[in-house]
Amino acid sequence: MSSVAAPRRAVNWGLVRTVAGLAVLALLVWRIGSGPFLAGLRKIDAWAILAAVGVGAATIVACAWRWQLVARGLGMRLSLRTAIAELYRAVLINSTLPGGVLGDVDRAVGHGKADGDLGRGIRAVVWERTAGQVVQIALAVALLWALPSPVRPYVPRIAAVVALFALVVVVLALVAGRRGPQWWRRAVDTLRADVREVLLTRRIWPGVVFFSAVAVAGHLITFLVAARTAGLTAPASQLLPLTLLALLAMGVPANIGGFGPREGVAAWAFAAAGLTAAQGVATATVYGVLVLVSSLPGVAVLLFRRRAVAG
Repeated sequence: MSSVAAPRRAVNWGLVRTVAGLAVLALLVWRIGSGPFLAGLRKIDAWAILAAVGVGAATIVACAWRWQLVARGLGMRLSLRTAIAELYRAVLINSTLPGGVLGDVDRAVGHGKADGDLGRGIRAVVWERTAGQVVQIALAVALLWALPSPVRPYVPRIAAVVALFALVVVVLALVAGRRGPQWWRRAVDTLRADVREVLLTRRIWPGVVFFSAVAVAGHLITFLVAARTAGLTAPASQLLPLTLLALLAMGVPANIGGFGPREGVAAWAFAAAGLTAAQGVATATVYGVLVLVSSLPGVAVLLFRRRAVAG
């Protein structure tokens, strides 16, 4: 008697990431209570909000310039005004929905459709975000190596592992690009052309690096504002490495509007550096709220602005 195998259900990775973020937050509440979260929220004042809005605006403009550089390098039209508006909307969506990347997906698809080339629109955002992450990781490795931090003894080994992993990925992509299926070879050829003819050209890469560094500085300043708002008086030289570790944790796509791994890593890093886990959680909570507040101009974009790509 034959039986028909039941179809396999696809894994809902969005749900998995959301549950993972909730699990981190639940673990923190279980270990240290809800007090640090609430204490951080109670200490937010007008000065912190104004500072976050100002620094957030500068960060958005830097990211918009970076996006515009990459998009135009790919032959797409994107005005700075449009890029700023779309980024405000993207940050707002990232700060309110699970995953932390849905806003970037939205702007990539929207820009691609508006310019008549969905593939290039997606590639422009992917390269823009990737360039920002690469610069952030490079700065983090340098500063974590130079300044005292819980991970300072391990930075050389971590850097070596990251470099080796990147080398392996590149080699495998090149080998597969020659021997893999046709669709994969086309994808690798496109990737190589983007890197060679766009990202590494003299008219683009210096600007991309500069604006990425400005954006990282904006995130660091906002986190330091959050630390002061949460009541920490430790010197900036001690807080800076801890801030970098928390920001790197934000790259993990398993969060609830940005909350989750960031608070978990902040709790561990602050405790390992001689402060307290509660201070780390309070600081990370304040940071999350300040980022959300600084993205509120995105509400106006969501409600009143139609997508348009100005030449």
